[in-house]
Amino acid sequence: MSVAVCLLLYSFTVAVLGPRLLTRLTRAGVAPRLGVVAWLVAIGSVVGSWIIAVVFLAVELFRDADQPGHAVVSSCLATLREAAAGRAGVLVQIGLFLLATVAVAAVAVLVWRLSRSLLRARASTHEHARMTRIAGRHIDGLEAVVLDAPQRVAYCVPGRPNTIVVTSAAVDALDARHLDAVLSHERAHLAGRHHLILALTRGLATILPRIQLVTIGAAEVARLLEMCADDAAARAHGPATVLGALLALSGAAPIPSSALGATGIGVLARATRLATPPRPAQRIRVRLMLAAVSVLLAVGPVLTVLLTATGVALCGPVVG
Repeated sequence: MSVAVCLLLYSFTVAVLGPRLLTRLTRAGVAPRLGVVAWLVAIGSVVGSWIIAVVFLAVELFRDADQPGHAVVSSCLATLREAAAGRAGVLVQIGLFLLATVAVAAVAVLVWRLSRSLLRARASTHEHARMTRIAGRHIDGLEAVVLDAPQRVAYCVPGRPNTIVVTSAAVDALDARHLDAVLSHERAHLAGRHHLILALTRGLATILPRIQLVTIGAAEVARLLEMCADDAAARAHGPATVLGALLALSGAAPIPSSALGATGIGVLARATRLATPPRPAQRIRVRLMLAAVSVLLAVGPVLTVLLTATGVALCGPVVG
Protein backbone atom coordinates (compact mmCIF):
# COMPACT_ATOMS: atom_id res chain seq x y z
CA MET A 1 0.00 0.00 0.00
CA SER A 2 2.94 2.31 0.61
CA VAL A 3 3.79 2.17 -3.12
CA ALA A 4 0.33 3.42 -4.00
CA VAL A 5 0.54 6.17 -1.38
CA CYS A 6 3.91 7.34 -2.68
CA LEU A 7 2.63 7.34 -6.27
CA LEU A 8 -0.37 9.41 -5.28
CA LEU A 9 1.87 11.86 -3.40
CA TYR A 10 4.17 12.06 -6.43
CA SER A 11 1.27 12.69 -8.82
CA PHE A 12 -0.18 15.34 -6.49
CA THR A 13 3.17 17.12 -6.34
CA VAL A 14 3.56 17.13 -10.13
CA ALA A 15 -0.05 18.22 -10.66
CA VAL A 16 0.37 21.16 -8.26
CA LEU A 17 3.90 22.33 -9.03
CA GLY A 18 4.14 21.25 -12.67
CA PRO A 19 1.99 23.97 -14.31
CA ARG A 20 3.98 26.85 -12.82
CA LEU A 21 7.37 25.33 -13.65
CA LEU A 22 6.49 24.26 -17.18
CA THR A 23 4.73 27.52 -17.99
CA ARG A 24 7.82 29.41 -16.92
CA LEU A 25 10.05 27.25 -19.13
CA THR A 26 7.79 27.24 -22.21
CA ARG A 27 6.09 30.65 -22.14
CA ALA A 28 8.60 32.35 -24.43
CA GLY A 29 8.61 29.47 -26.91
CA VAL A 30 12.40 29.17 -26.94
CA ALA A 31 12.19 25.43 -27.67
CA PRO A 32 8.56 24.75 -28.61
CA ARG A 33 9.00 21.13 -29.65
CA LEU A 34 10.70 20.20 -26.37
CA GLY A 35 8.06 22.24 -24.59
CA VAL A 36 5.29 20.11 -26.09
CA VAL A 37 7.17 16.98 -25.06
CA ALA A 38 7.59 18.24 -21.50
CA TRP A 39 3.87 19.03 -21.10
CA LEU A 40 2.81 15.68 -22.56
CA VAL A 41 5.27 13.76 -20.39
CA ALA A 42 4.06 15.61 -17.28
CA ILE A 43 0.42 14.83 -18.00
CA GLY A 44 1.25 11.23 -18.87
CA SER A 45 3.35 10.87 -15.72
CA VAL A 46 0.46 11.93 -13.50
CA VAL A 47 -2.15 9.79 -15.24
CA GLY A 48 0.26 6.86 -15.34
CA SER A 49 0.91 7.22 -11.61
CA TRP A 50 -2.81 7.00 -10.92
CA ILE A 51 -3.12 3.83 -12.97
CA ILE A 52 -0.09 2.18 -11.37
CA ALA A 53 -1.33 3.15 -7.88
CA VAL A 54 -4.70 1.52 -8.55
CA VAL A 55 -2.97 -1.63 -9.77
CA PHE A 56 -0.80 -1.83 -6.63
CA LEU A 57 -3.81 -1.27 -4.38
CA ALA A 58 -5.75 -4.03 -6.14
CA VAL A 59 -2.83 -6.46 -5.92
CA GLU A 60 -2.21 -5.74 -2.24
CA LEU A 61 -5.89 -6.00 -1.42
CA PHE A 62 -6.25 -9.50 -2.83
CA ARG A 63 -2.90 -10.99 -1.89
CA ASP A 64 -2.23 -12.76 1.39
CA ALA A 65 -1.90 -9.96 3.95
CA ASP A 66 -1.12 -12.22 6.92
CA GLN A 67 2.62 -11.62 6.93
CA PRO A 68 4.73 -10.86 10.00
CA GLY A 69 6.14 -7.39 10.40
CA HIS A 70 3.26 -5.61 8.72
CA ALA A 71 0.65 -5.67 11.44
CA VAL A 72 -1.05 -2.35 10.71
CA VAL A 73 -1.39 -2.88 6.98
CA SER A 74 -2.26 -6.55 7.43
CA SER A 75 -4.96 -5.64 9.92
CA CYS A 76 -6.46 -3.06 7.57
CA LEU A 77 -6.44 -5.39 4.59
CA ALA A 78 -7.71 -8.32 6.64
CA THR A 79 -10.59 -6.18 7.93
CA LEU A 80 -11.47 -5.12 4.38
CA ARG A 81 -11.39 -8.71 3.18
CA GLU A 82 -13.59 -9.89 6.04
CA ALA A 83 -16.03 -7.05 5.40
CA ALA A 84 -16.11 -7.89 1.70
CA ALA A 85 -16.85 -11.53 2.65
CA GLY A 86 -19.82 -10.38 4.73
CA ARG A 87 -18.39 -11.12 8.20
CA ALA A 88 -18.92 -7.51 9.31
CA GLY A 89 -22.55 -7.47 8.32
CA VAL A 90 -24.58 -7.24 5.15
CA LEU A 91 -24.79 -3.45 5.21
CA VAL A 92 -21.01 -3.05 5.36
CA GLN A 93 -20.61 -5.60 2.60
CA ILE A 94 -23.12 -3.78 0.43
CA GLY A 95 -21.41 -0.46 1.19
CA LEU A 96 -18.02 -1.80 0.09
CA PHE A 97 -19.55 -3.28 -3.02
CA LEU A 98 -21.21 0.02 -3.90
CA LEU A 99 -17.99 1.92 -3.25
CA ALA A 100 -16.03 -0.40 -5.53
CA THR A 101 -18.75 -0.18 -8.15
CA VAL A 102 -18.72 3.61 -8.05
CA ALA A 103 -14.92 3.68 -8.39
CA VAL A 104 -14.95 1.33 -11.38
CA ALA A 105 -17.86 3.22 -12.92
CA ALA A 106 -16.03 6.54 -12.49
CA VAL A 107 -12.99 5.20 -14.33
CA ALA A 108 -15.20 3.71 -17.04
CA VAL A 109 -17.05 7.00 -17.47
CA LEU A 110 -13.78 8.93 -17.82
CA VAL A 111 -12.50 6.49 -20.43
CA TRP A 112 -15.83 6.58 -22.28
CA ARG A 113 -15.97 10.38 -22.26
CA LEU A 114 -12.40 10.65 -23.54
CA SER A 115 -13.10 8.11 -26.29
CA ARG A 116 -16.30 9.90 -27.25
CA SER A 117 -14.48 13.25 -27.34
CA LEU A 118 -11.76 11.85 -29.62
CA LEU A 119 -14.28 10.20 -31.93
CA ARG A 120 -16.37 13.36 -32.14
CA ALA A 121 -13.31 15.46 -32.94
CA ARG A 122 -12.32 13.02 -35.67
CA ALA A 123 -15.81 12.96 -37.18
CA SER A 124 -16.04 16.76 -37.04
CA THR A 125 -12.73 17.36 -38.76
CA HIS A 126 -13.37 14.79 -41.48
CA GLU A 127 -16.81 16.23 -42.18
CA HIS A 128 -15.48 19.79 -42.26
CA ALA A 129 -12.72 18.76 -44.68
CA ARG A 130 -15.27 17.07 -46.93
CA MET A 131 -17.59 20.09 -46.94
CA THR A 132 -14.80 22.55 -47.73
CA ARG A 133 -13.71 20.45 -50.68
CA ILE A 134 -17.29 20.55 -51.94
CA ALA A 135 -17.88 24.26 -51.35
CA GLY A 136 -14.41 25.53 -52.27
CA ARG A 137 -12.57 25.87 -55.55
CA HIS A 138 -9.05 25.11 -56.70
CA ILE A 139 -6.59 27.55 -58.22
CA ASP A 140 -3.83 26.26 -60.47
CA GLY A 141 -0.53 26.12 -58.61
CA LEU A 142 -2.16 26.61 -55.19
CA GLU A 143 -2.09 23.64 -52.84
CA ALA A 144 -5.25 24.61 -51.03
CA VAL A 145 -9.01 24.88 -51.29
CA VAL A 146 -10.18 28.48 -51.71
CA LEU A 147 -13.43 29.53 -50.05
CA ASP A 148 -15.02 32.77 -51.18
CA ALA A 149 -15.33 34.82 -47.98
CA PRO A 150 -14.54 38.39 -46.88
CA GLN A 151 -12.52 37.26 -43.83
CA ARG A 152 -8.76 36.71 -44.12
CA VAL A 153 -8.44 33.15 -42.82
CA ALA A 154 -6.14 30.20 -43.48
CA TYR A 155 -6.27 26.85 -41.70
CA CYS A 156 -5.88 23.12 -42.20
CA VAL A 157 -8.30 20.30 -41.45
CA PRO A 158 -7.25 16.65 -41.18
CA GLY A 159 -9.36 14.28 -43.18
CA ARG A 160 -9.26 11.88 -46.09
CA PRO A 161 -7.43 13.57 -47.69
CA ASN A 162 -6.09 16.34 -45.46
CA THR A 163 -7.23 19.78 -46.56
CA ILE A 164 -5.69 23.24 -46.38
CA VAL A 165 -8.25 26.03 -46.61
CA VAL A 166 -7.69 29.70 -47.44
CA THR A 167 -10.33 32.31 -48.07
CA SER A 168 -10.38 34.50 -51.15
CA ALA A 169 -9.76 37.52 -48.91
CA ALA A 170 -6.59 35.89 -47.56
CA VAL A 171 -5.36 35.15 -51.07
CA ASP A 172 -5.92 38.80 -52.04
CA ALA A 173 -4.18 40.10 -48.89
CA LEU A 174 -1.03 37.99 -49.25
CA ASP A 175 1.62 38.17 -51.91
CA ALA A 176 3.19 34.99 -53.30
CA ARG A 177 5.95 34.77 -50.66
CA HIS A 178 3.63 35.28 -47.74
CA LEU A 179 1.05 32.85 -49.13
CA ASP A 180 3.73 30.19 -49.54
CA ALA A 181 4.79 30.76 -45.93
CA VAL A 182 1.20 30.32 -44.73
CA LEU A 183 0.84 27.09 -46.71
CA SER A 184 4.13 25.82 -45.24
CA HIS A 185 2.77 26.57 -41.77
CA GLU A 186 -0.35 24.52 -42.42
CA ARG A 187 1.58 21.67 -44.04
CA ALA A 188 3.76 21.50 -40.90
CA HIS A 189 0.62 21.02 -38.79
CA LEU A 190 -0.55 18.15 -40.97
CA ALA A 191 2.88 16.52 -41.29
CA GLY A 192 3.40 16.66 -37.52
CA ARG A 193 -0.08 15.25 -36.82
CA HIS A 194 -0.68 18.12 -34.46
CA HIS A 195 -4.42 17.53 -34.61
CA LEU A 196 -4.00 14.20 -32.80
CA ILE A 197 -2.05 15.84 -29.97
CA LEU A 198 -4.63 18.60 -29.63
CA ALA A 199 -7.53 16.14 -29.67
CA LEU A 200 -5.94 14.17 -26.82
CA THR A 201 -5.03 17.16 -24.63
CA ARG A 202 -8.34 18.92 -25.19
CA GLY A 203 -10.22 15.70 -24.50
CA LEU A 204 -8.37 15.23 -21.20
CA ALA A 205 -9.03 18.88 -20.30
CA THR A 206 -12.74 18.31 -20.90
CA ILE A 207 -13.00 15.28 -18.63
CA LEU A 208 -10.56 16.60 -15.98
CA PRO A 209 -11.50 20.30 -15.80
CA ARG A 210 -10.25 20.76 -12.21
CA ILE A 211 -6.71 19.50 -12.86
CA GLN A 212 -4.74 22.60 -13.83
CA LEU A 213 -1.85 20.56 -15.19
CA VAL A 214 -4.26 19.22 -17.82
CA THR A 215 -6.24 22.38 -18.56
CA ILE A 216 -3.27 24.73 -18.65
CA GLY A 217 -1.27 22.08 -20.47
CA ALA A 218 -3.87 21.81 -23.23
CA ALA A 219 -3.74 25.56 -23.85
CA GLU A 220 0.05 25.70 -23.71
CA VAL A 221 0.47 22.72 -26.03
CA ALA A 222 -1.84 24.35 -28.59
CA ARG A 223 0.21 27.55 -28.48
CA LEU A 224 3.52 25.70 -28.71
CA LEU A 225 2.33 23.67 -31.68
CA GLU A 226 1.61 26.91 -33.53
CA MET A 227 5.19 27.97 -32.78
CA CYS A 228 6.46 24.63 -34.09
CA ALA A 229 4.62 25.27 -37.34
CA ASP A 230 6.02 28.82 -37.42
CA ASP A 231 9.53 27.42 -37.13
CA ALA A 232 8.94 24.95 -39.96
CA ALA A 233 7.70 27.77 -42.21
CA ALA A 234 10.57 30.05 -41.12
CA ARG A 235 13.16 27.44 -42.07
CA ALA A 236 11.77 27.41 -45.60
CA HIS A 237 10.91 31.08 -46.09
CA GLY A 238 12.66 33.03 -43.32
CA PRO A 239 11.28 34.48 -40.06
CA ALA A 240 10.59 37.90 -41.60
CA THR A 241 8.33 36.39 -44.28
CA VAL A 242 6.42 34.32 -41.75
CA LEU A 243 6.04 37.38 -39.51
CA GLY A 244 4.73 39.44 -42.42
CA ALA A 245 2.18 36.75 -43.28
CA LEU A 246 1.12 36.48 -39.65
CA LEU A 247 0.58 40.22 -39.37
CA ALA A 248 -1.31 40.32 -42.69
CA LEU A 249 -3.79 37.75 -41.37
CA SER A 250 -3.99 39.03 -37.79
CA GLY A 251 -7.32 40.31 -36.59
CA ALA A 252 -9.15 37.96 -38.92
CA ALA A 253 -12.23 35.91 -38.07
CA PRO A 254 -11.79 32.93 -35.74
CA ILE A 255 -11.11 29.57 -37.33
CA PRO A 256 -13.29 26.47 -36.78
CA SER A 257 -12.63 24.72 -33.47
CA SER A 258 -11.65 21.51 -35.22
CA ALA A 259 -9.01 23.20 -37.38
CA LEU A 260 -5.47 24.49 -36.91
CA GLY A 261 -4.90 27.94 -38.32
CA ALA A 262 -2.05 30.36 -38.82
CA THR A 263 -3.74 33.02 -36.69
CA GLY A 264 -5.70 30.79 -34.35
CA ILE A 265 -3.69 31.08 -31.11
CA GLY A 266 -1.11 33.35 -29.50
CA VAL A 267 -0.54 35.71 -32.41
CA LEU A 268 1.14 38.43 -30.34
CA ALA A 269 3.55 36.05 -28.57
CA ARG A 270 4.41 34.34 -31.84
CA ALA A 271 4.99 37.64 -33.64
CA THR A 272 7.25 38.82 -30.82
CA ARG A 273 9.17 35.56 -30.96
CA LEU A 274 9.69 35.81 -34.73
CA ALA A 275 10.75 39.45 -34.49
CA THR A 276 13.21 38.93 -31.62
CA PRO A 277 14.50 35.33 -31.70
CA PRO A 278 16.16 34.00 -28.53
CA ARG A 279 19.91 34.13 -28.14
CA PRO A 280 21.85 30.89 -28.73
CA ALA A 281 22.90 30.67 -25.07
CA GLN A 282 19.29 31.06 -23.92
CA ARG A 283 18.14 28.43 -26.39
CA ILE A 284 20.71 25.92 -25.17
CA ARG A 285 19.92 26.58 -21.51
CA VAL A 286 16.16 26.17 -21.96
CA ARG A 287 16.59 23.03 -24.06
CA LEU A 288 18.78 21.42 -21.41
CA MET A 289 16.30 22.31 -18.67
CA LEU A 290 13.31 21.01 -20.63
CA ALA A 291 15.15 17.81 -21.51
CA ALA A 292 16.10 17.26 -17.87
CA VAL A 293 12.54 17.92 -16.65
CA SER A 294 11.10 15.59 -19.29
CA VAL A 295 13.45 12.76 -18.32
CA LEU A 296 12.72 13.18 -14.61
CA LEU A 297 8.97 13.19 -15.20
CA ALA A 298 9.19 10.19 -17.52
CA VAL A 299 11.02 8.06 -14.94
CA GLY A 300 9.21 9.60 -11.96
CA PRO A 301 6.61 6.86 -11.42
CA VAL A 302 9.16 4.06 -11.87
CA LEU A 303 11.65 5.82 -9.60
CA THR A 304 8.94 6.29 -6.97
CA VAL A 305 8.15 2.59 -7.01
CA LEU A 306 11.83 1.64 -6.73
CA LEU A 307 12.53 4.06 -3.89
CA THR A 308 9.49 2.83 -1.99
CA ALA A 309 10.37 -0.83 -2.55
CA THR A 310 13.88 -0.25 -1.21
CA GLY A 311 12.61 1.64 1.82
CA VAL A 312 14.08 5.00 0.83
CA ALA A 313 10.74 6.75 0.34
CA LEU A 314 8.98 7.21 3.68
CA CYS A 315 5.38 6.60 2.65
CA GLY A 316 4.71 3.90 5.16
CA PRO A 317 5.76 0.25 5.46
CA VAL A 318 6.18 -1.85 2.36
CA VAL A 319 3.92 -4.85 2.07
CA GLY A 320 5.63 -8.07 1.05
